[in-house]
Amino acid sequence: MTINDLSKLIERREEGRAKQDQAILSEVRAHLLELLSKYPDNAEINYQTGIAHDNSGMGRQAIPFYVRALELGLSAADLERCLMGLGSTYRYLGEYEKAVETLRRGVKEFPKNRAIQVFLAMALYNSQNYKESVELLVTNLMETTSDEKLHYFKRGILAYNEDLDETAE
Repeated sequence: MTINDLSKLIERREEGRAKQDQAILSEVRAHLLELLSKYPDNAEINYQTGIAHDNSGMGRQAIPFYVRALELGLSAADLERCLMGLGSTYRYLGEYEKAVETLRRGVKEFPKNRAIQVFLAMALYNSQNYKESVELLVTNLMETTSDEKLHYFKRGILAYNEDLDETAE
């Protein structure tokens, strides 16, 4: 395996992910680990190795690869996906504080990525920040929905969303 094989491995990983084929994912993980042994300071190889582990249901093993990739520096598109992958993995593993921290960074650096915002909302919920979680979900819903009834009540929903605890006296 050489660094020139990386794009083929990425395609193969995507195929394995789409088919949920553990044999393909296992093969890709092995090749990526081999490649990583030759290029341990390559951010993209670390990142792709993290994804391959994550796609295989091996989130705990994916974390060090994601973290190392972030330390080494990633391009914008890879950084965006790496922050989402790492943050969602932390959340899934119950490491809510790390999840919130990672996903907040993702939202700050990629404010238009709604998937990161939704993962952040879930992590906020898990860390018992219910109000902020619901506010983030409602905002995303109202900014993306095409539902006519929601649009009819949009102004009111967003106004109430400003302070979910407010009631009439």
